[in-house]
Amino acid sequence: MNPVAVLVAQLHPRQILRALDDIDAAAPSYTLDRPAALRRVVWVLACVSVSLLVLHYAKFSTHLHALLVWLGDGHRYLDALQASGWLELCGYLWWTACHLLTFIILPWLVIRIGFKQRMRDFGWRWNQVGEHWRGYLLLLSPILVFVVLVSFGEDFVNHYPFYDHAGRSWLDFLLWEMLYMSQFVFLEFFFRGFMLNALRPAMGANAIWVMCVPYMMIHLPKLPLEATGAILFGLFLGILALQSRSIWGGVLVHAGVALSMDVAALLRKQEIPGSFFPF
Repeated sequence: MNPVAVLVAQLHPRQILRALDDIDAAAPSYTLDRPAALRRVVWVLACVSVSLLVLHYAKFSTHLHALLVWLGDGHRYLDALQASGWLELCGYLWWTACHLLTFIILPWLVIRIGFKQRMRDFGWRWNQVGEHWRGYLLLLSPILVFVVLVSFGEDFVNHYPFYDHAGRSWLDFLLWEMLYMSQFVFLEFFFRGFMLNALRPAMGANAIWVMCVPYMMIHLPKLPLEATGAILFGLFLGILALQSRSIWGGVLVHAGVALSMDVAALLRKQEIPGSFFPF
């Protein structure tokens, strides 16, 4: 069977419903009694609400600027970073740290204190990712084609990379991508590790649909097609995460898409870094 036929077969609604039924029928789906399930849902959705609320208001670099002004008893530190040309990247370091706090540390507290479970059991192991590589590849391939097509639009070029100086040097590019890629590890754990594995014992495969709602909503500030695609993207990644019992396939897909978008935008701008190496 040719690859296109395989892709169509895998994405057929009947196949999706069958995969959800299989998740529903297997442990640990619905392994909690009703009172325990209620408490589990309260813990998880309260954590998700607080995490997204804190992230939404805390992630902006203006808070870092205010902190630098306070620490420097004036604008000394802020002006120094501005003069060095690294203030914007420091703002993204702050942005990444906020994701670490809200997507990793707060769920970890819930897992350890609320559930009395181990963090590594929430998708951190590699597990069966290798057995589902075709599913991840089928998910990634059309998105990469889509990235090439949309990269010719001005909205795309103006939107990516988020860091304006990513094309200034290899140092800028690599530091930015390290921050950007780590954010996807945090994101995949929060949505496909924490939310799915914590909610599955209470509501089975319905945990995937619950996860898709906030996952789509965090994409609303982005381009309309990207926000719309987040619904299906979240659904397929959720199924694959529960089938493989790992977040790492989703991390690789997200990293591949994000890196390709940044590179495509820099190529269009003709801003790929030159041969600058600081070491």
